[in-house]
Amino acid sequence: MTQAFDIAVVGAGMVGAALATGLGRNGFRVALIDFADAPEFVPASTPDIRVSALSAGSERYLQSLQAWDNILAMRATPYRRLAVWDQSSHPLTRLLPKPLARVEFNADKLGASHLGHIVENSVTQAALWQAASTQKNITLMPGVAVTNLTQNPDHAQLDLDNDTAITATLVVGADGAQSRVRDLAGIGVTRSQYDQQAMVMSVRYRGAVEDITWQGFLPSGPRAFLPLHTAGEEFPGESWGSLVWYDAPARLAQLKAMSTEQLMAEIQREFPEPLPELMHIDTRASFPIARQHAKHYYQGRVVLAGDAAHTINPLAGQGVNLGFQDAQCLQQLLIVARNNGTDLADPALLGQYEHQRRPANRRMMLAMDAFYHLFSNRVPPLHLLRNLGLGAAQALPFARNRVARYAMGLD
Repeated sequence: MTQAFDIAVVGAGMVGAALATGLGRNGFRVALIDFADAPEFVPASTPDIRVSALSAGSERYLQSLQAWDNILAMRATPYRRLAVWDQSSHPLTRLLPKPLARVEFNADKLGASHLGHIVENSVTQAALWQAASTQKNITLMPGVAVTNLTQNPDHAQLDLDNDTAITATLVVGADGAQSRVRDLAGIGVTRSQYDQQAMVMSVRYRGAVEDITWQGFLPSGPRAFLPLHTAGEEFPGESWGSLVWYDAPARLAQLKAMSTEQLMAEIQREFPEPLPELMHIDTRASFPIARQHAKHYYQGRVVLAGDAAHTINPLAGQGVNLGFQDAQCLQQLLIVARNNGTDLADPALLGQYEHQRRPANRRMMLAMDAFYHLFSNRVPPLHLLRNLGLGAAQALPFARNRVARYAMGLD
């Protein structure tokens, strides 16, 4: 017998699991489908190499889903300061005082206890699965993949690889940048590949957990540091952190081929001076960077959210925060539609979702593009311009802090 649901969410990553949990808590019958098995948190494990900087706005959303306490019970690291500076050197920069090439945001100056939290993606996902599992009207379907999608006048049918099928009034594709649901719905994308790639490393460093995350920009790409939790009794006086090295693919291939000792020495030499002394590199991986945007956010009874709809340059760590904003927006509109007796796949409703989210996502994409091209070059006038821009941000604290409060979701 085919199971029927109000909404089928395909993709139980952070955004999909959040949306399913929010919908379930509001009385919708939800199927949450993912080809991977249910995530499991192991307290003694080393950090997940994939981490995100969750904004204060995302924190509030996760609190509303009863997932934030689950995250804090596992692992989350608050950061109170965020710094950005131009690390490259050029004769023109000698015209400027050194502090002008750096801008720092501080929670104290914003009237907040913290700017956000650095959280492993697997921790956020596990916490949301825990929250979803408490809702009796959410059916969790781990280890199952969608093989076909059929759209009908009053429902959509999903065929699964376990020889079963389900129907739903609305299907949400939250299955990532390579979305199968998006392809099955016939929704195209525009895609722009960046010249650089990003290499991510989980490391242990000497010292207490730091309260700052920073990025130093060079023409070859940024170098970033994100603090994680203490390394515990096994490694007294040490803490975990995440490093990101943006560079040309050939350069990253060289780095990945190095021994751990060689790579540690190279990092200490090439990263900005604020980097603590490294003690160990646990894992490393690299991935391409691309900007991608779906040509439409919906088609028939299918709607997209998160990376299935848009991916951006990870410079400012806004990807998952944008995805959570998608989920919040769609959830609120679906609740109103249900209360008004409106079809959950009504084109006017889904059009309103796209009208609200596409411009906001596009603005962030364009901002990250501008940031990327301004800093990832060796053109002298642009070099001076970006230093003047950082100097202006540092010299105008009111404007700087207003922008920071908006970006961090404090307002």
